[in-house]
Amino acid sequence: QVQLVESRGGLVQPGGSLRLSCAASGSIASIYVMGWYRQAPGKERELVAAITSGGSTNYADSVKGRFTISRANAKNTVYLQMNGLKPEDTAVYYCNAANLAGSHNYWGQGTQVTVSS
Repeated sequence: QVQLVESRGGLVQPGGSLRLSCAASGSIASIYVMGWYRQAPGKERELVAAITSGGSTNYADSVKGRFTISRANAKNTVYLQMNGLKPEDTAVYYCNAANLAGSHNYWGQGTQVTVSS
């Protein structure tokens, strides 16, 4: 089992920045990819960004150039730096970890990010 603990989100003005972190504990040796998903009211959960243990990254088109995902393997932590935030980035953000086969998927509790003036 893997436990994921996310940092608190918050309220940010449009154009502002926020960094989320997610710390993994438990059977962390099995983790291959960690990422962030988000779910806005009335919408499906979507991938925001992901990073493998080797450092390969993948971003949703809507956040490319604004968000950066990074991973501190020694700390078993993944970060999501969000710059240039827009109201449409408002959502509950979830940390995710999965093994290479994708047969084991773990989720954090979710943290609310609200972008509003």
